[in-house]
Amino acid sequence: MRVVVFGGAGFLGSYVVDELLSKNHEVTIFDKQKSPYINDNIPQIMGDILDVKAVRDVVIGQDAIYNFAGLADLNDSIDKPVETIKQNVLGNLNILEAARMEGVDRFLYASSVYVFSRKGAFYGTSKKSSELIVEQYGEQFGLDYTIVRYGSVYGERADRNNRIYRILREALTDRKISFKGDGSEEREYVHGRDAAKLSVDILSDKKFSQQSVILTGIERFKYSQLLLFIKEILNHEIDIQMLEEEYPGHYVLTPYSFSPSIGVKLVNNPSIDFGQGLLECVTKVFNELQNEGVIKDMPVPSRYSE
Repeated sequence: MRVVVFGGAGFLGSYVVDELLSKNHEVTIFDKQKSPYINDNIPQIMGDILDVKAVRDVVIGQDAIYNFAGLADLNDSIDKPVETIKQNVLGNLNILEAARMEGVDRFLYASSVYVFSRKGAFYGTSKKSSELIVEQYGEQFGLDYTIVRYGSVYGERADRNNRIYRILREALTDRKISFKGDGSEEREYVHGRDAAKLSVDILSDKKFSQQSVILTGIERFKYSQLLLFIKEILNHEIDIQMLEEEYPGHYVLTPYSFSPSIGVKLVNNPSIDFGQGLLECVTKVFNELQNEGVIKDMPVPSRYSE
């Protein structure tokens, strides 16, 4: 199948590209930046999803579309409401319209569990709006779609948009973690590679057509547990400061509130243990900080030294 992945150079999108390639799909990446994770044989188009012509051109001849593009940081959305709506709503609309005009068979939209919540700031609002538009394209034009509502995804390819990345970067740089909250907040973390496998399984499975799917991990973690996990990995050499103040826009125990459409929850037995996945993230952030010269004089913690 010929598949174009919008946002395929990013965190979750790049994992999905890897999985699609492993299943022998013909993949094209459309992103603002070039992916560092694939070889030069894979077509990569540099562009913006607000560019209608560029989007239409890359969709020509494709069988399926994944859309991971747009603004993904909830905190950024508070400061950039206009840009959030432009990228996440109008950008997605441009892709949908290109799919309709070019007769694309399958459309998968990367949404968020924040559609279930009154939290989520403009990020959550943009995802709710785009879901409604996707559903209308299905109803009015017969577009075969699946909406995938991702939960808390982590992995070594994450960047500053990801909370675990930000926590690890502070821990390694300042030897402390300043956490907004009391630690009782809970999340079901899923590694990007596991999320990608399920995302690709959905592509050709007809039971997911015209459906909304919730994709999360299988084990709930309190943030207090996560922070202690990180402290142990770093040989207890960091200080955890619980600020006990609200983290704006984020839910505490559940994203669910009474109002949205129901989604089918999709989980499987993860192939990546959370501890091992977290260790990979620590290693990646440590190496990144070394390359930046931020912690060049700091000894490598023994747990992940080679």
